Amino acid sequence: MAAKARQWKGTTGGYTFGQKALKILLSVMDVRMGYAVLLFAVPFYMLKNHREYLAIYHYFRKQWNYPVFKSFYKTYVNHLLFGQMMLDRFAVYAGQKKFRIENPDNEIFMQMLKNKKGCIMASSHVGNPEICGYLLKQDKKRINGLIYAGEKAEIRKNRTAAFENNNVRTIPVGEDMSHVFTINEALRNGEILTMPCDRIYGSDKSLECRFLNGKARFPVGAFVLATQYQTPLIVIFALKTTASLYKIYISQINIPEIADKREKINSMTRSYVHLLENIVKKYPEQWFNFYEFWHE
Repeated sequence: MAAKARQWKGTTGGYTFGQKALKILLSVMDVRMGYAVLLFAVPFYMLKNHREYLAIYHYFRKQWNYPVFKSFYKTYVNHLLFGQMMLDRFAVYAGQKKFRIENPDNEIFMQMLKNKKGCIMASSHVGNPEICGYLLKQDKKRINGLIYAGEKAEIRKNRTAAFENNNVRTIPVGEDMSHVFTINEALRNGEILTMPCDRIYGSDKSLECRFLNGKARFPVGAFVLATQYQTPLIVIFALKTTASLYKIYISQINIPEIADKREKINSMTRSYVHLLENIVKKYPEQWFNFYEFWHE
């Protein structure tokens, strides 16, 4: 289970001045006007960020077996959607209240809120799961969201401000490992812990799985915690379906009745990967891991 795997570097792009200016601009401008600008800005972004562009291009060529032109077009659409979702976040930071959530599986989430035990919510870099923290308000359980300390300070500040009224606390993941104590405390207190389970960062504990016409490694940390604390584990995806609507998919992964702890963790990891694969097949353009994810 422990093996050297490809890792995300834990950094994000963008400059503080530009992020502040974007927030100010979206306080007086409809976000859809920003969408129109993206149509022309995305090609320049792709040229500047050549490595990220190639990773997505290879994703469409190798995982979907698309021909060259279609792969290039799909890569453009992928970057366009990513830009729209980034604008959606800043529109929320700026106070726009136009976004809505379609949540057909809400009963699973409501049951987690009623459960006295803690809960682990596994997410991914597909769609825009962060939007849930802005739009789904509840006061029954505090939600603790893991974020990467490598993100820009302006992003972290805006995110925290948007979360604070929704009973959501952010936990930066840093090299000092202080986040481990906060995670354990949250689960002991019966709170919800949400963490992405499709990027390896800070730990080599992972499992190789078949995934979308290839093999890739997935971190097992969330499933180790669920086994250790015997907490329910749900998987959540938020996919953009229109300019102002996101559709939420929520599923539950049960802890299997297996004596061997490692196989129990591996089984839960494979269940997560299966759910992730199904959702990516429905929304292939909303895959936002901008690095070479699969093994050669």
